[in-house]
Amino acid sequence: MSEAALSEPALTRGRASWAQRLASWDTAVIVLAVLALLIASGAVHNFGTSRNFTFLLLDLLPVALVALPMTFVIVTGEIDLSVASTLGLTSAVMGLLWDSGLSIETIMPLCVVLGAVLGALNGFFVTVLRLPSLAVTIGTMALYRGLALVVLGDQAVAGFPRSYTSWVTGTVGGGVVPNLLIPLVVLALAFGLVLHATPVGRKVYAVGASEQAARFAGIRVRQLKFWLYVVSGAVAGLAGVLWTLRYSSARADNGFGIELAVVAAVLLGGVSIFGGKGTLPGVLAGAVLLATVQNALRLQDVSSEALNIVTGALLIISVLLPNLVTSARAAVRRRRAMIQEGKG
Repeated sequence: MSEAALSEPALTRGRASWAQRLASWDTAVIVLAVLALLIASGAVHNFGTSRNFTFLLLDLLPVALVALPMTFVIVTGEIDLSVASTLGLTSAVMGLLWDSGLSIETIMPLCVVLGAVLGALNGFFVTVLRLPSLAVTIGTMALYRGLALVVLGDQAVAGFPRSYTSWVTGTVGGGVVPNLLIPLVVLALAFGLVLHATPVGRKVYAVGASEQAARFAGIRVRQLKFWLYVVSGAVAGLAGVLWTLRYSSARADNGFGIELAVVAAVLLGGVSIFGGKGTLPGVLAGAVLLATVQNALRLQDVSSEALNIVTGALLIISVLLPNLVTSARAAVRRRRAMIQEGKG
């Protein structure tokens, strides 16, 4: 069977039209995100100010950025829990290189390449050694964070060029929209186009729907997954650069814990943890919803521990609710079939 057979029902049974999904779960998440913004603006003091809106978007950006390749990884039925540690390690290396006198223009691409190498290591373990991605990325999550501490210890490196830090923290035309939203939108459009409108995206969905069928169709499953991990690592490295410039501080613990927020945003956006389903618009809406809830709670002086509880609860709901909806729909279909058989 050739790759052209990907258009056949046998391979695409698990991959409904993304436009159809957009009309169901994704639409619900988008509506919830808009409602959350409106409710928080009216109920939470200072939430609706332009200054807070800028901070909300700045907090959203690293999660949304890392969630772009994570969507591809999870759609194939895998996961990458090392992204936050990759971010932290690239930040630590960025600080070390800056402290050694290297130019920022040289350091930034090197950090992205480092992230790609770290992602490639994950991909090697998962696709060549065929180890479970959950176990692998839990291990590299600890490994990369430990390496970050070895590289930089508990110190912080500052003094990055003001021209870069000012741009990263600045806004478009002095308004409320951060400059960083521009590269995020460009990358989101690129990732969305690849996932929803190219053969690569069709392969990603096919692998998630049925890896065995994808192999029979001629898809190089292991090669595809390997490069998805490389891209995931590279984007996490880019997020590490932007995080460091935003706070003008390279630290080994930068980005600590955001892997939970990234996975929550992806699953909340309608991507199935079992693979084969999900859309990028839903994921971005999930990221906005999560960031809105967290921002509103921070303004209410809710502790970081309570925020973790909320994020964890949303993560559980994002896994549980779609499965309940699917089970309910299946039960309704069975009942209708039984009724029709009874009438017949």
